[in-house]
Amino acid sequence: MKHRIHLACLTALIALGSASIPGAAASVSGVVCSSAGVPQIGAVVQLLRPDLSVVASVYTNSTGHFVIASVVPGHYSLKAMGPSFLPSLRENVRVRLHSSAVVNLTLNTLYEVMQWLPAQPRTARDQEDDWAWTLRSAANRPLLRWLEDGPLVVVSEGPGKPPKLKARLMATGQAGSFGEDGERISTTVEETPSGSRELLARVDFSPETNAGMESMLGFRQDLGLSGSVQSVAAVAVHPAITAGAAQGLNEAAIRTTQTMHLGDTVQAEVGSTQVFARFATQSPNTAFTSLPFASVGWHGGNTTIRYRMSTLMPNPEAIDESEPEAWLPAISTRGGDLVVERGFHQEIGWERSTDASGISVQVYADNVKNPVVEAMGNFASASGDAGAPVASAVLFDNLSGLFHTAGPNYSSAGVQASVERQLPGGNRIRLSYANGEALVLAPQAQPASMNEVLAGLQPRHAQMYSLSLSGTIDGTRTHWRATYRWQPENTVTEVAPFALNADAPFLNLHFRQPIRLRRDNACGFEALVDVQNLLAQGYRPYLLSDGSLLLFAQDQRGFRGGLAFTF
Repeated sequence: MKHRIHLACLTALIALGSASIPGAAASVSGVVCSSAGVPQIGAVVQLLRPDLSVVASVYTNSTGHFVIASVVPGHYSLKAMGPSFLPSLRENVRVRLHSSAVVNLTLNTLYEVMQWLPAQPRTARDQEDDWAWTLRSAANRPLLRWLEDGPLVVVSEGPGKPPKLKARLMATGQAGSFGEDGERISTTVEETPSGSRELLARVDFSPETNAGMESMLGFRQDLGLSGSVQSVAAVAVHPAITAGAAQGLNEAAIRTTQTMHLGDTVQAEVGSTQVFARFATQSPNTAFTSLPFASVGWHGGNTTIRYRMSTLMPNPEAIDESEPEAWLPAISTRGGDLVVERGFHQEIGWERSTDASGISVQVYADNVKNPVVEAMGNFASASGDAGAPVASAVLFDNLSGLFHTAGPNYSSAGVQASVERQLPGGNRIRLSYANGEALVLAPQAQPASMNEVLAGLQPRHAQMYSLSLSGTIDGTRTHWRATYRWQPENTVTEVAPFALNADAPFLNLHFRQPIRLRRDNACGFEALVDVQNLLAQGYRPYLLSDGSLLLFAQDQRGFRGGLAFTF
């Protein structure tokens, strides 16, 4: 009988203990405020599982407080959303049994996110990476991030986390480039510390009164085994570019890309670029076009077979993808109307690469429309008003004295090949070859009108040879690159204009020299020098009937140099 009583009491205790667990479950509470400390009424607060699925959703009260009761112990994320604010996310919230987790969240505007923090000191053992940046703000050190469910949020890692910001300010002066002459101030932000999400932003403006400006903003998210998505928006404002009475060329482009992995051997990429261009005043027309592209590659070991289709020509003068001009197609005029340089390119290629070498061969076919022909001239110096009709027929940059016009459409087919090899000391060498059609200008016998000169543009089969050397000098850490691309000097456009990673025509030099102020390499300056067509090769002089002298060339001689400050 006594044993039965003990058994009954034990059963009752177990039942009472089991019944008390739900009532004693953990909870999560806190306050939602703006960065100014103002409590946010009616803000939505969501408790998320590690896979970002929603466990519970509540609203803040009149004092900005919230409470989420009956939470099963574990690790969660907490997300707050409010009108006129970017959503805020706190990760790694640990909820313990029989306790209340207190988590206060701060909502930030996009402007507040763009406030910079000082950089974390670097040590001599840190890896050199002068082109990677992290975007954070002054409130709780938040970080812009894409969530798997779509929205852009501000992620806070909580107190005690050191900032990882690197910011870059660059001042340059350049000459010899269409729409780019003069002084420039650039700020660049790249690459968040998340392994799956990246942010790329750049603003490039002129301190002069002409208010020239270029900017770009891009987001990329890695989707793991399924691929990645990327969106880039670029804008350029060039007040000094004119076409007759029309002034101030504005150009914008939005590029969307999706990369897909189909197993371990097949990778595909599809996307398009939407381009819009018009003049700010007295615009004769608006240019708008869509430029799709796609590629698919089959990988096997070190070998790849690839098919590529593109309608957008790459810009060989863009040093890296952080430059807005790398995403903006060339604009010119035809019959007084704005037109976009584009075409239809198809290629089938074979590639083989290792850590020390690489080789590739492509067979291609092109249908080029509105190819840009560039020349140097000074129409304002023409006597009387004789230069006015000439200037109205082309896209003219008053700062550099360069103009763009569209040449005749043409078709081309040919072969591209390249061989690359790593040299001792970490230097690399690359040899390239291509053949196909390019536009040439007929020899001039006597002065002629602009239309008569441009009527002499004809496609002709030509060949291209290119040599590229690059590396880093030990001790000084000087990054250098030298390229030489040759094709017949009577050609005024490039052979194989859709080629990726193509070198600019003739002799080009690029240097980046770090100038460290401290032994730990935490901050310092970097000198930048970029020279295009150093020997001024490929110029074709033509005298117009109004007395203007035009110098046509595949690429004008240009110079860009300046200082970049990293902090």
